[in-house]
Amino acid sequence: MGDLMTDRGVVLVVDDNEMNRDLLSRRLQRQGHTVLVAENGKQALDQLQTRPFDLVLLDVMMPQMNGYQVLEHLKTDSGLRHIPVIMISALDDMESVVRCIQLGAEDYLFKPFDPVLLKARIGACLEKKRLRDQEQAFLKQLQAEQEKSERLLLNILPKPIADRLKQGQHTIADNFPEVTVLFADIVNFTRLSSTLAPTDLVQLLNQIFSKFDGLVECYGLEKIKTIGDAYMAVGGLPTPRADHAEAIAEMALDMQQVITEVTIPHPALQHQPIEIRIGINTGPVGAGVVGVTKFAYDLWGDTVNMASRMEFHGLPRHIQVTSTTYEFLKHKYVFQPRGAIEVKGKGEMVTYFLTGRNVG
Repeated sequence: MGDLMTDRGVVLVVDDNEMNRDLLSRRLQRQGHTVLVAENGKQALDQLQTRPFDLVLLDVMMPQMNGYQVLEHLKTDSGLRHIPVIMISALDDMESVVRCIQLGAEDYLFKPFDPVLLKARIGACLEKKRLRDQEQAFLKQLQAEQEKSERLLLNILPKPIADRLKQGQHTIADNFPEVTVLFADIVNFTRLSSTLAPTDLVQLLNQIFSKFDGLVECYGLEKIKTIGDAYMAVGGLPTPRADHAEAIAEMALDMQQVITEVTIPHPALQHQPIEIRIGINTGPVGAGVVGVTKFAYDLWGDTVNMASRMEFHGLPRHIQVTSTTYEFLKHKYVFQPRGAIEVKGKGEMVTYFLTGRNVG
């Protein structure tokens, strides 16, 4: 901490007596302070609203609006209450001193002033103000860092899961009896990745996945992760919902539309359409947070594996669903039976292509 006598600040002197104002102003200016004056309480409050001050020297006895009233107004104003106030008065009255301290005054000085005492009291108040300002700046910085951490956490975890993690839960794992899982994959991505420069490839993926993220938010779903060119989302967790299959179906149909708006950042490929395969399945899953230093919210179980297989064994520009998902959606959406296909690890399975919404 520096010498209290060396602090300089912007000081407002409030006194209805012109001689007192001039005396205080000259003395404070000689000490290196920037001094402004006000001859009544209203004028003081007006000035305090227009520029920042480090200290107020406030006379107690003034007409119309006395020092008590000005002090009370200052300490009830969230934007001004941090400014230290030294009351000045000819009243050598303990009751007045106590009242001012109770209202929030930093100090109380009696007229006529002892110059050395005045300088010391002002220096002490300015030092306290400087320390308070540093504390407030630190708290604001801390709050900004906390908000940044919160945003980063919400980028990788659903909010209900992030809240549980912040409350101290170390192991988060839940079973959900009924959700709908979607996988999407870009057709011919390997060829694209060998043609495009790394920056162009990242730009392309960001363009596509940003559109998909917007659909996830629109339909109240959860994006689980991206793996290379694969995109995974789910409906019905971490907060269960009855229309999980419908929400995923809506997203899948919209994905087919938004992918047509994507352009490849390469002159020779700009007019080449981007195609995706989408696979969907419905059923029970396990879900939880994995990792210790790098968190990830992930799903597991046969339902997830089957949704991935629906994408893998699907066709470009098609949404392939299992018979389970079909049963959930058949009355609200239009389907084209694909028939039985050979699915790795499952043998023959009857699947369907989701082609549109039932407008009937």
